[in-house]
Amino acid sequence: MSKGSAGIRVTTLPNGLRVATDFMPHVETVTVGVWIGVGSRHEPQDANGIAHLVEHMLFKGTPTRDAFRISAEIEDVGGHLNAYTGREHTTYYAKVLKQDLALALGVLADMVQHAKFDPEDLEKERQVIIQEIGQVEDTPDDIIYDHFVSAAFPGQMLGRPILGTAEVVGSTPRDGLVDYVRSRYVPANMVVSAAGHVDHDRLVELVTLLFTDLPAGDLRGAEQATYRGGDFREDRDLEQMHLVLGFNGVGSHDKDLYSASVLSTLLGGGMSSRLFQEVREKRGLVYSVHSFTWSMSDSGVFGIYAGTDPERAGELVPVICGEVAKLAGSLTEEEVARARAQMKASQLMGLESTTNRAEALGAQLLVYGRPIPTGEVIQRIDAVDLDAVRACADRLFGSTPTVAALGPLEALEPYEATVARLG
Repeated sequence: MSKGSAGIRVTTLPNGLRVATDFMPHVETVTVGVWIGVGSRHEPQDANGIAHLVEHMLFKGTPTRDAFRISAEIEDVGGHLNAYTGREHTTYYAKVLKQDLALALGVLADMVQHAKFDPEDLEKERQVIIQEIGQVEDTPDDIIYDHFVSAAFPGQMLGRPILGTAEVVGSTPRDGLVDYVRSRYVPANMVVSAAGHVDHDRLVELVTLLFTDLPAGDLRGAEQATYRGGDFREDRDLEQMHLVLGFNGVGSHDKDLYSASVLSTLLGGGMSSRLFQEVREKRGLVYSVHSFTWSMSDSGVFGIYAGTDPERAGELVPVICGEVAKLAGSLTEEEVARARAQMKASQLMGLESTTNRAEALGAQLLVYGRPIPTGEVIQRIDAVDLDAVRACADRLFGSTPTVAALGPLEALEPYEATVARLG
Protein backbone atom coordinates (compact mmCIF):
# COMPACT_ATOMS: atom_id res chain seq x y z
CA MET A 1 0.00 0.00 0.00
CA SER A 2 1.42 3.37 -1.02
CA LYS A 3 0.27 6.87 -0.27
CA GLY A 4 1.69 10.37 -0.11
CA SER A 5 1.47 13.99 -1.13
CA ALA A 6 3.87 16.50 -2.64
CA GLY A 7 7.39 15.05 -2.30
CA ILE A 8 6.49 12.61 0.48
CA ARG A 9 5.41 9.02 -0.17
CA VAL A 10 4.73 6.16 2.22
CA THR A 11 4.40 2.46 1.44
CA THR A 12 3.42 -0.19 3.97
CA LEU A 13 4.84 -3.62 3.16
CA PRO A 14 2.80 -6.79 3.76
CA ASN A 15 4.64 -7.44 7.04
CA GLY A 16 3.73 -3.98 8.40
CA LEU A 17 7.10 -2.29 7.83
CA ARG A 18 6.61 1.26 6.56
CA VAL A 19 8.90 2.79 3.94
CA ALA A 20 8.79 6.58 3.60
CA THR A 21 10.59 9.05 1.36
CA ASP A 22 10.84 12.82 1.13
CA PHE A 23 12.17 13.64 -2.32
CA MET A 24 14.53 16.64 -2.56
CA PRO A 25 15.60 16.97 -6.22
CA HIS A 26 17.99 19.86 -5.63
CA VAL A 27 20.43 17.93 -3.40
CA GLU A 28 23.06 15.29 -4.19
CA THR A 29 22.80 13.41 -0.90
CA VAL A 30 20.34 11.21 0.96
CA THR A 31 19.82 10.41 4.61
CA VAL A 32 18.34 6.98 5.19
CA GLY A 33 17.59 5.38 8.52
CA VAL A 34 15.62 2.88 10.53
CA TRP A 35 13.33 4.47 13.12
CA ILE A 36 12.13 2.05 15.81
CA GLY A 37 9.39 2.84 18.30
CA VAL A 38 11.23 1.63 21.38
CA GLY A 39 13.32 3.46 23.92
CA SER A 40 14.26 3.49 27.57
CA ARG A 41 10.64 3.61 28.76
CA HIS A 42 9.98 0.24 27.07
CA GLU A 43 12.68 -1.61 28.98
CA PRO A 44 11.97 -4.37 31.49
CA GLN A 45 11.82 -3.02 35.04
CA ASP A 46 15.12 -4.65 35.98
CA ALA A 47 16.98 -3.76 32.79
CA ASN A 48 17.25 0.02 32.68
CA GLY A 49 19.85 0.84 30.02
CA ILE A 50 19.27 -2.19 27.80
CA ALA A 51 17.88 -0.12 24.90
CA HIS A 52 21.04 1.97 24.78
CA LEU A 53 23.28 -1.08 25.23
CA VAL A 54 21.54 -2.77 22.28
CA GLU A 55 22.15 0.34 20.18
CA HIS A 56 25.87 0.13 20.89
CA MET A 57 26.03 -3.59 20.19
CA LEU A 58 24.48 -3.27 16.75
CA PHE A 59 27.68 -1.49 15.70
CA LYS A 60 29.89 -4.34 16.96
CA GLY A 61 29.46 -6.74 14.09
CA THR A 62 27.37 -9.23 12.14
CA PRO A 63 28.32 -12.58 10.57
CA THR A 64 29.38 -10.74 7.38
CA ARG A 65 30.73 -7.46 8.77
CA ASP A 66 32.91 -6.79 11.76
CA ALA A 67 32.78 -3.48 13.63
CA PHE A 68 35.45 -1.96 11.41
CA ARG A 69 33.67 -2.91 8.18
CA ILE A 70 30.36 -1.47 9.39
CA SER A 71 31.87 1.97 9.77
CA ALA A 72 34.42 1.71 6.96
CA GLU A 73 31.89 0.80 4.26
CA ILE A 74 30.05 4.04 4.93
CA GLU A 75 33.15 6.17 5.40
CA ASP A 76 34.85 4.71 2.32
CA VAL A 77 32.28 6.59 0.24
CA GLY A 78 32.48 9.72 2.38
CA GLY A 79 29.31 8.99 4.31
CA HIS A 80 28.35 9.34 7.95
CA LEU A 81 26.82 6.64 10.18
CA ASN A 82 25.21 7.31 13.55
CA ALA A 83 22.54 6.23 16.03
CA TYR A 84 20.81 7.42 19.17
CA THR A 85 18.47 6.12 21.85
CA GLY A 86 15.67 8.21 23.31
CA ARG A 87 12.91 7.56 25.80
CA GLU A 88 10.50 6.38 23.11
CA HIS A 89 12.53 5.86 19.93
CA THR A 90 15.81 4.31 18.78
CA THR A 91 17.30 5.39 15.46
CA TYR A 92 20.08 4.16 13.17
CA TYR A 93 20.86 6.30 10.14
CA ALA A 94 23.42 7.13 7.48
CA LYS A 95 23.97 10.13 5.25
CA VAL A 96 25.61 9.39 1.90
CA LEU A 97 25.78 10.57 -1.69
CA LYS A 98 22.67 9.63 -3.63
CA GLN A 99 24.42 6.87 -5.59
CA ASP A 100 25.39 5.11 -2.36
CA LEU A 101 21.87 4.61 -1.00
CA ALA A 102 21.86 0.84 -1.57
CA LEU A 103 25.20 0.44 0.19
CA ALA A 104 24.06 2.45 3.21
CA LEU A 105 20.76 0.63 3.48
CA GLY A 106 22.56 -2.71 3.20
CA VAL A 107 24.74 -1.85 6.18
CA LEU A 108 21.77 -0.65 8.24
CA ALA A 109 19.69 -3.72 7.39
CA ASP A 110 22.54 -6.03 8.38
CA MET A 111 23.06 -4.24 11.70
CA VAL A 112 19.39 -4.24 12.67
CA GLN A 113 18.72 -7.87 11.70
CA HIS A 114 21.98 -9.77 12.18
CA ALA A 115 23.90 -8.32 15.11
CA LYS A 116 26.00 -11.08 16.69
CA PHE A 117 26.08 -9.81 20.27
CA ASP A 118 29.47 -11.44 20.60
CA PRO A 119 30.16 -12.07 24.33
CA GLU A 120 33.69 -10.66 24.16
CA ASP A 121 32.52 -7.52 22.37
CA LEU A 122 29.67 -7.20 24.85
CA GLU A 123 32.06 -7.15 27.80
CA LYS A 124 34.13 -4.43 26.14
CA GLU A 125 31.08 -2.35 25.29
CA ARG A 126 29.78 -2.59 28.84
CA GLN A 127 32.93 -0.81 29.98
CA VAL A 128 32.57 1.82 27.26
CA ILE A 129 29.02 2.64 28.37
CA ILE A 130 29.97 2.64 32.05
CA GLN A 131 32.59 5.26 31.14
CA GLU A 132 29.91 7.16 29.21
CA ILE A 133 27.69 7.11 32.30
CA GLY A 134 30.58 8.44 34.35
CA GLN A 135 31.23 11.18 31.81
CA VAL A 136 27.61 12.31 31.97
CA GLU A 137 27.74 12.27 35.76
CA ASP A 138 30.72 14.62 35.49
CA THR A 139 28.78 16.97 33.17
CA PRO A 140 26.35 18.76 35.47
CA ASP A 141 24.51 20.72 32.78
CA ASP A 142 23.74 17.36 31.16
CA ILE A 143 22.93 15.06 34.08
CA ILE A 144 20.64 17.67 35.65
CA TYR A 145 17.99 16.83 33.04
CA ASP A 146 18.00 13.16 34.06
CA HIS A 147 17.50 14.19 37.67
CA PHE A 148 14.69 16.52 36.61
CA VAL A 149 12.78 13.84 34.68
CA SER A 150 13.33 11.35 37.52
CA ALA A 151 11.80 13.80 40.01
CA ALA A 152 8.92 14.58 37.66
CA PHE A 153 8.08 10.88 37.11
CA PRO A 154 9.31 9.17 40.28
CA GLY A 155 9.46 5.38 40.28
CA GLN A 156 8.41 5.15 36.61
CA MET A 157 10.25 3.88 33.54
CA LEU A 158 9.87 7.26 31.86
CA GLY A 159 11.79 8.81 34.74
CA ARG A 160 14.76 6.46 34.54
CA PRO A 161 17.96 7.53 32.73
CA ILE A 162 18.39 6.51 29.11
CA LEU A 163 21.95 5.33 29.73
CA GLY A 164 20.87 3.18 32.66
CA THR A 165 23.10 2.49 35.62
CA ALA A 166 26.56 1.01 35.77
CA GLU A 167 25.25 -1.92 37.82
CA VAL A 168 22.58 -2.90 35.30
CA VAL A 169 24.74 -2.28 32.22
CA GLY A 170 27.48 -4.37 33.77
CA SER A 171 25.24 -7.34 34.51
CA THR A 172 22.50 -7.57 31.86
CA PRO A 173 22.95 -11.00 30.24
CA ARG A 174 23.49 -11.42 26.51
CA ASP A 175 20.24 -13.38 26.21
CA GLY A 176 18.39 -10.35 27.58
CA LEU A 177 19.69 -8.19 24.73
CA VAL A 178 18.80 -10.78 22.10
CA ASP A 179 15.31 -11.23 23.53
CA TYR A 180 14.83 -7.46 23.64
CA VAL A 181 15.61 -7.13 19.92
CA ARG A 182 13.45 -10.11 18.96
CA SER A 183 10.46 -8.77 20.84
CA ARG A 184 10.80 -5.06 20.07
CA TYR A 185 12.50 -4.68 16.69
CA VAL A 186 9.44 -5.88 14.79
CA PRO A 187 8.14 -4.55 11.43
CA ALA A 188 4.95 -3.04 12.83
CA ASN A 189 7.11 -0.91 15.13
CA MET A 190 9.62 0.25 12.51
CA VAL A 191 9.94 2.82 9.74
CA VAL A 192 12.59 3.02 7.06
CA SER A 193 12.73 6.71 6.20
CA ALA A 194 14.83 8.53 3.62
CA ALA A 195 15.08 12.15 2.57
CA GLY A 196 17.11 13.68 -0.20
CA HIS A 197 17.69 12.65 -3.80
CA VAL A 198 15.89 9.32 -3.44
CA ASP A 199 13.49 7.40 -5.66
CA HIS A 200 10.63 5.99 -3.60
CA ASP A 201 9.98 2.90 -5.68
CA ARG A 202 13.67 2.03 -5.68
CA LEU A 203 13.83 2.35 -1.88
CA VAL A 204 10.77 0.11 -1.48
CA GLU A 205 12.46 -2.45 -3.72
CA LEU A 206 15.66 -2.32 -1.67
CA VAL A 207 13.85 -2.61 1.65
CA THR A 208 11.86 -5.57 0.37
CA LEU A 209 15.08 -7.32 -0.64
CA LEU A 210 17.14 -6.43 2.42
CA PHE A 211 14.73 -6.60 5.38
CA THR A 212 13.75 -10.27 5.19
CA ASP A 213 14.84 -11.48 8.63
CA LEU A 214 12.83 -9.29 10.97
CA PRO A 215 11.08 -11.18 13.78
CA ALA A 216 7.31 -11.45 13.71
CA GLY A 217 5.56 -9.63 16.50
CA ASP A 218 3.07 -7.00 17.55
CA LEU A 219 3.43 -3.56 19.06
CA ARG A 220 4.02 -3.47 22.80
CA GLY A 221 2.84 -0.52 24.78
CA ALA A 222 4.80 1.24 27.49
CA GLU A 223 3.90 1.75 31.12
CA GLN A 224 1.51 4.69 31.44
CA ALA A 225 3.38 7.79 32.56
CA THR A 226 1.95 9.97 35.30
CA TYR A 227 3.54 13.33 36.08
CA ARG A 228 3.81 13.89 39.83
CA GLY A 229 6.43 16.59 40.35
CA GLY A 230 8.85 16.78 43.21
CA ASP A 231 12.27 17.82 44.39
CA PHE A 232 15.81 16.60 43.69
CA ARG A 233 18.91 18.34 44.94
CA GLU A 234 22.50 17.20 45.23
CA ASP A 235 25.07 19.34 47.00
CA ARG A 236 28.26 19.09 44.97
CA ASP A 237 31.44 21.14 44.85
CA LEU A 238 31.04 22.89 41.49
CA GLU A 239 31.71 26.33 40.07
CA GLN A 240 28.02 26.79 39.27
CA MET A 241 24.68 25.71 40.60
CA HIS A 242 22.58 24.08 37.88
CA LEU A 243 18.83 24.33 38.19
CA VAL A 244 15.81 23.01 36.29
CA LEU A 245 12.39 24.21 37.34
CA GLY A 246 9.55 22.47 35.56
CA PHE A 247 5.88 21.58 35.34
CA ASN A 248 3.49 19.04 33.92
CA GLY A 249 3.66 19.39 30.15
CA VAL A 250 1.72 18.15 27.14
CA GLY A 251 1.84 14.90 25.20
CA SER A 252 2.37 14.57 21.47
CA HIS A 253 -1.37 14.30 20.81
CA ASP A 254 -2.42 17.08 23.18
CA LYS A 255 -4.53 19.97 21.86
CA ASP A 256 -2.08 22.42 23.49
CA LEU A 257 1.03 20.96 21.80
CA TYR A 258 1.71 24.01 19.63
CA SER A 259 0.55 26.48 22.28
CA ALA A 260 3.13 25.01 24.68
CA SER A 261 5.85 25.44 22.07
CA VAL A 262 4.90 29.07 21.47
CA LEU A 263 4.86 29.60 25.24
CA SER A 264 8.32 28.08 25.62
CA THR A 265 9.70 30.17 22.78
CA LEU A 266 8.51 33.50 24.14
CA LEU A 267 9.44 32.65 27.73
CA GLY A 268 12.94 31.35 27.14
CA GLY A 269 13.56 30.52 23.51
CA GLY A 270 15.91 33.25 22.37
CA MET A 271 17.71 36.47 23.19
CA SER A 272 14.48 38.44 23.01
CA SER A 273 12.66 36.07 25.37
CA ARG A 274 11.47 37.16 28.78
CA LEU A 275 13.86 35.01 30.76
CA PHE A 276 16.92 36.00 28.74
CA GLN A 277 16.08 39.68 29.02
CA GLU A 278 15.17 39.69 32.70
CA VAL A 279 17.52 37.08 34.14
CA ARG A 280 20.62 37.60 32.04
CA GLU A 281 20.50 41.00 30.38
CA LYS A 282 18.88 43.05 33.14
CA ARG A 283 20.17 41.30 36.25
CA GLY A 284 23.27 39.40 35.06
CA LEU A 285 22.32 36.38 37.15
CA VAL A 286 23.30 33.72 34.62
CA TYR A 287 25.27 33.00 31.51
CA SER A 288 22.75 30.45 30.27
CA VAL A 289 18.98 30.33 30.72
CA HIS A 290 16.33 28.79 28.49
CA SER A 291 12.97 27.04 28.57
CA PHE A 292 11.95 23.84 26.82
CA THR A 293 9.00 21.55 26.24
CA TRP A 294 9.38 17.79 25.82
CA SER A 295 6.42 15.78 24.60
CA MET A 296 6.06 12.02 24.81
CA SER A 297 3.19 9.89 23.55
CA ASP A 298 1.14 10.16 26.75
CA SER A 299 2.75 12.90 28.81
CA GLY A 300 5.31 15.66 28.80
CA VAL A 301 7.22 18.27 30.75
CA PHE A 302 7.75 22.00 30.47
CA GLY A 303 10.99 23.20 32.00
CA ILE A 304 13.37 26.09 32.59
CA TYR A 305 17.13 25.59 32.89
CA ALA A 306 19.55 28.07 34.44
CA GLY A 307 23.13 27.89 35.64
CA THR A 308 24.32 30.51 38.11
CA ASP A 309 26.97 31.46 40.62
CA PRO A 310 26.01 29.56 43.80
CA GLU A 311 25.94 32.78 45.82
CA ARG A 312 23.23 34.18 43.52
CA ALA A 313 20.94 31.14 43.66
CA GLY A 314 18.89 32.80 46.34
CA GLU A 315 18.11 35.66 43.96
CA LEU A 316 17.72 33.55 40.82
CA VAL A 317 14.81 31.34 41.85
CA PRO A 318 12.51 34.18 42.98
CA VAL A 319 13.17 36.05 39.73
CA ILE A 320 12.34 33.00 37.59
CA CYS A 321 9.27 32.26 39.67
CA GLY A 322 8.19 35.87 39.31
CA GLU A 323 8.45 35.68 35.53
CA VAL A 324 6.43 32.47 35.50
CA ALA A 325 3.77 33.77 37.88
CA LYS A 326 3.11 36.99 35.97
CA LEU A 327 3.39 35.62 32.43
CA ALA A 328 -0.24 34.66 31.70
CA GLY A 329 -1.52 38.04 32.85
CA SER A 330 1.02 40.13 30.96
CA LEU A 331 1.35 38.45 27.57
CA THR A 332 1.24 40.69 24.51
CA GLU A 333 0.23 40.09 20.92
CA GLU A 334 3.70 41.20 19.86
CA GLU A 335 5.41 38.48 21.91
CA VAL A 336 3.13 35.76 20.60
CA ALA A 337 3.64 36.92 17.00
CA ARG A 338 7.42 36.96 17.48
CA ALA A 339 7.39 33.45 18.93
CA ARG A 340 5.26 32.16 16.07
CA ALA A 341 7.68 33.71 13.58
CA GLN A 342 10.65 32.07 15.29
CA MET A 343 8.96 28.67 15.23
CA LYS A 344 7.95 28.94 11.59
CA ALA A 345 11.44 30.05 10.57
CA SER A 346 12.98 27.16 12.46
CA GLN A 347 10.58 24.74 10.81
CA LEU A 348 11.32 26.05 7.32
CA MET A 349 15.09 26.27 7.85
CA GLY A 350 15.07 22.65 8.97
CA LEU A 351 13.75 21.66 5.56
CA GLU A 352 17.19 22.39 4.11
CA SER A 353 18.65 19.34 5.90
CA THR A 354 18.12 15.81 4.58
CA THR A 355 18.74 14.43 8.05
CA ASN A 356 16.16 16.72 9.66
CA ARG A 357 13.59 15.74 7.08
CA ALA A 358 14.26 12.01 7.31
CA GLU A 359 14.09 12.22 11.10
CA ALA A 360 10.85 14.21 11.07
CA LEU A 361 9.24 11.76 8.65
CA GLY A 362 10.30 8.69 10.63
CA ALA A 363 9.19 10.17 13.95
CA GLN A 364 5.84 11.39 12.59
CA LEU A 365 4.96 7.96 11.28
CA LEU A 366 5.82 6.36 14.62
CA VAL A 367 3.96 8.95 16.69
CA TYR A 368 1.02 9.92 14.49
CA GLY A 369 0.85 7.15 11.93
CA ARG A 370 1.11 9.63 9.05
CA PRO A 371 3.42 12.33 7.69
CA ILE A 372 2.56 15.83 8.87
CA PRO A 373 2.83 18.22 5.88
CA THR A 374 4.83 21.38 6.49
CA GLY A 375 1.83 23.46 5.53
CA GLU A 376 -0.20 21.81 8.27
CA VAL A 377 2.49 22.52 10.83
CA ILE A 378 2.65 26.19 9.79
CA GLN A 379 -1.13 26.41 9.90
CA ARG A 380 -1.22 25.01 13.44
CA ILE A 381 1.47 27.44 14.57
CA ASP A 382 -0.44 30.35 13.05
CA ALA A 383 -3.60 29.22 14.86
CA VAL A 384 -1.98 29.81 18.27
CA ASP A 385 -3.25 33.18 19.47
CA LEU A 386 -2.85 35.19 22.66
CA ASP A 387 -5.77 33.51 24.41
CA ALA A 388 -4.44 30.04 23.60
CA VAL A 389 -1.01 30.81 25.04
CA ARG A 390 -2.54 32.41 28.12
CA ALA A 391 -4.76 29.38 28.75
CA CYS A 392 -1.82 27.04 28.22
CA ALA A 393 0.31 29.00 30.71
CA ASP A 394 -2.45 28.83 33.31
CA ARG A 395 -2.76 25.09 32.76
CA LEU A 396 0.95 24.22 32.86
CA PHE A 397 2.05 26.59 35.60
CA GLY A 398 -0.85 25.53 37.77
CA SER A 399 0.60 22.03 38.13
CA THR A 400 2.87 20.78 40.90
CA PRO A 401 6.38 22.08 40.18
CA THR A 402 9.49 19.95 39.83
CA VAL A 403 12.82 21.29 41.03
CA ALA A 404 16.18 19.69 40.25
CA ALA A 405 19.34 21.36 41.53
CA LEU A 406 22.98 20.32 41.43
CA GLY A 407 25.98 22.15 42.88
CA PRO A 408 26.60 24.26 46.00
CA LEU A 409 23.09 24.66 47.40
CA GLU A 410 23.53 26.80 50.53
CA ALA A 411 21.70 29.79 49.04
CA LEU A 412 18.93 27.78 47.35
CA GLU A 413 15.56 28.13 49.03
CA PRO A 414 13.63 25.03 50.16
CA TYR A 415 11.29 23.32 47.71
CA GLU A 416 8.28 24.34 49.77
CA ALA A 417 9.21 28.02 49.41
CA THR A 418 9.39 27.69 45.63
CA VAL A 419 6.00 25.95 45.58
CA ALA A 420 4.54 28.80 47.64
CA ARG A 421 5.93 31.42 45.23
CA LEU A 422 4.23 29.69 42.31
CA GLY A 423 0.99 29.07 44.14
